[in-house]
Amino acid sequence: MLAMQRQNSSGIFAPLPPSNDSSVVQKPEVGRIFRNITQSQTTPTAAGITMTLGIVFNIVALIILAKAYKRFRRRSKATFLLFASSLVATDLAGHVINGALVLRRYSEGTRNLAEPASSFRGHLINDPDAPCLLLGCCMVFFGLCPLFLGCAMAAERCLGVTRPLLHAHLVTNARTKMALALIWLLALCVALLPFFSLGAYTYQYPGTWCFIRVMEGTRATDLAFVTLFSGMALSSLAVAFVCNTISGITLVRAKMKKKSSSQRSSARSHDTEMVVQLIGIMVASCICWSPLLVFGLMSATRSYSGSLGPDRDTYRALMVTGVRMATCNQILDPWVYILLRRAILKKIYRITKRQASLRGSMLRSFRLDASSFQNSEKNNAKF
Repeated sequence: MLAMQRQNSSGIFAPLPPSNDSSVVQKPEVGRIFRNITQSQTTPTAAGITMTLGIVFNIVALIILAKAYKRFRRRSKATFLLFASSLVATDLAGHVINGALVLRRYSEGTRNLAEPASSFRGHLINDPDAPCLLLGCCMVFFGLCPLFLGCAMAAERCLGVTRPLLHAHLVTNARTKMALALIWLLALCVALLPFFSLGAYTYQYPGTWCFIRVMEGTRATDLAFVTLFSGMALSSLAVAFVCNTISGITLVRAKMKKKSSSQRSSARSHDTEMVVQLIGIMVASCICWSPLLVFGLMSATRSYSGSLGPDRDTYRALMVTGVRMATCNQILDPWVYILLRRAILKKIYRITKRQASLRGSMLRSFRLDASSFQNSEKNNAKF
């Protein structure tokens, strides 16, 4: 009996207090909106399509990066390509593992998919099984890793653009691999914290995915865990934004001076390509991950304070939408390397320059015709 009580008192398997949802009057419009959202998003077809697209796009991006790494393995771009390949490989692994666990949940025919939000109870939340714990751990791990890698890539490029000599001295292939190992280890340590009674992973409505306990019976440890997770993720995005801004300003100033040699100009061209790709990664990560990070933190705060009450269905809808957007980030990341390559950027630049010169010539022609018309009018007035 004592052993069972100790097991039930852990942070992961702890029973929740009885839900008070039955005493809450649900707003009809909130319930209708939530049902529309969940019906359109909680289908195995949508999960399968998302998983397939993510796998295909990430494999294509890995092939492109592998070919580029062979060409630039002795240049400064090799470090960036190693980081980028690790990011795409991490996204690919996240798609395969998380997608397989979600599809497994669908294959079990979870009856909660047909339940309205107001009837979703804690029978799944009270006793999360091993696949749920694994999925929750993977959600946190594969969520933090791309954000950490994007931050490290932005910091590395900022150093390479602003202090190229210091970058050549400090950044080596061995140190890059060590940094990658530390990033993965840090994300893994954070993901394993619920197994040491800091927070808990539970099934989220409608019972097909698992995440940090933020909606039902949130405790102080859960609030601390989701604060740590969201704080580290948002801090990574903030650092990436600062580093990319500094790199972009530095490259623009160098472009305006136009006093560099042809060799240095080629290096700047590679730097521009990498910074543009980093900005694309940062924008995609901000758009896709911010909703889940912000709404998860807000849900945990209100649930812990006991003020979630009538807004519970709204936050459930926001969480479902947030996790869908976070999944899309793993699909958008490879497109950054597929579309924002140097060759494609050059084509876009040439087309834009051609269109600008065409508009300029048309404007000059129009001005010339207008001036000729005015001169002819003045000559006619004299006679």
